[in-house]
Amino acid sequence: MALLDAAARGNPVAGATAYVTLEPCSHHGRTGPCCDALIAAGIKRVVASIADPNPLVSGQGFARLQAAGIEVEVGPGANESRELNIGFFSRMIRKTPWVRMKIAASLDGQTALANGASQWITSAPARADGHAWRARACVVLTGIGTVLEDNPRLDVRDVETPRQPQLIVVDSRLETPLDASLFIADRAVIIYAAIENEARKTALEARGATVIYCPGSSPETQNKVDLAAMLRNLAAHEINEIHVEAGHKLNGSLVREGLVDEFLLYLAPKLLGSGQGMVNMGPLSDLSQGIQLEFQETAQIGPDLRIRARIPGRDRF
Repeated sequence: MALLDAAARGNPVAGATAYVTLEPCSHHGRTGPCCDALIAAGIKRVVASIADPNPLVSGQGFARLQAAGIEVEVGPGANESRELNIGFFSRMIRKTPWVRMKIAASLDGQTALANGASQWITSAPARADGHAWRARACVVLTGIGTVLEDNPRLDVRDVETPRQPQLIVVDSRLETPLDASLFIADRAVIIYAAIENEARKTALEARGATVIYCPGSSPETQNKVDLAAMLRNLAAHEINEIHVEAGHKLNGSLVREGLVDEFLLYLAPKLLGSGQGMVNMGPLSDLSQGIQLEFQETAQIGPDLRIRARIPGRDRF
């Protein structure tokens, strides 16, 4: 795209230096090999932040460039590039997507009132910022509880985006309504279920959804979606980043199973008292059982506070 843009602007690139965040690919995927395009364009030097962890590339792109007489430098901005592509690195190395859980809550940790009312706890600027994080992700993931209670669209509306992320619904019994608002957006909808219901499956697929049965493997879990297996399946379909926007029950299941890598929290400067919390983890008997996090970033978004926190060590792969 950069080479095409330069040509469209009438800027010659022969003899130029190309700066890239990731090693130019050397295989045919969705597009042809990037290193071949650089060679054909007459680029004389490539500065790449980091090598590609994809075993189909993994140094072969650099080797092809050097064989063509192109100078290659690797390393500047490596940490920033890895962070920018953390979902891709996660899928290539861990064989599972990077899972980021977004939660909007009051300062005392309530995501809804006891009666379920939740619109809107945080401000318009915070919601727009959340849409930008949706747009970054490959998929937005939610649960059937949220679909039935809120009937959300869960698409990107408040910021410009070249494409809508796919939507994943965890719906063990295939209860997603055929007239749900989630079908409005122009994007793929994938429903993971546990209990087979071919009539409902046929009806939902007629609405454009893809239904995948992914039950647990034991008698205790066979009526629930195997969340870890679901993530592996999504990785096999080249999903890099998952943006979770669900209720406290599904949030709790994902956290308890150790499947969340990062939290994106928006805290409004208000107190709501007793209501619905962020994550239903169940009562703990000792403080040591709590989940330790590391703050990555804090920022004020409008009147609200955005906190990005990670499970320690989850990004070391």
